[in-house]
Amino acid sequence: MSITKDTFFTHSRGKMLTVLLGEKEYGFPILQAREVVGMQNIDPVPRTPEFMKGVINLRGKIVPVIDLRTKFGLEPKDTNKDTCIVVVDLNGDLTGVIVDQLLGVTTVEEKEYEAAPKLGSHIEADFVAGMVKLEDRVIIVLAIENVLDNRELQSILQATI
Repeated sequence: MSITKDTFFTHSRGKMLTVLLGEKEYGFPILQAREVVGMQNIDPVPRTPEFMKGVINLRGKIVPVIDLRTKFGLEPKDTNKDTCIVVVDLNGDLTGVIVDQLLGVTTVEEKEYEAAPKLGSHIEADFVAGMVKLEDRVIIVLAIENVLDNRELQSILQATI
């Protein structure tokens, strides 16, 4: 499901799971977030991109795990007690996303939400669904299905078979 302002408020009712990545706050529409699990053993998969950390066994289901820090080009950081894996639904497939810290659930009003800004034709920011302007901060709402496009996801899933 592609996230637009309408679908964000119709399906998720303005609720999003917020996380920290570096110093920046990001949000996932609440209906895309399936669960949050602590860091665990991640089995690497050969010949996958650097951001693909491997797979986990989540109650008998193999779930690919990506590192958002690496995917977004941020400096690597050691995991700590706050580091966790947010399991999201990417068009029917579960994928784990490593984040620095879970902040919680935030509910926003439509007037606080703006569509993703146009950043120019040579800048790829299709992973940004929108921006939430709160009094003291801005939250980037992720179009998580675009963080990993279908070609990347399919190649990763095929590599795990």
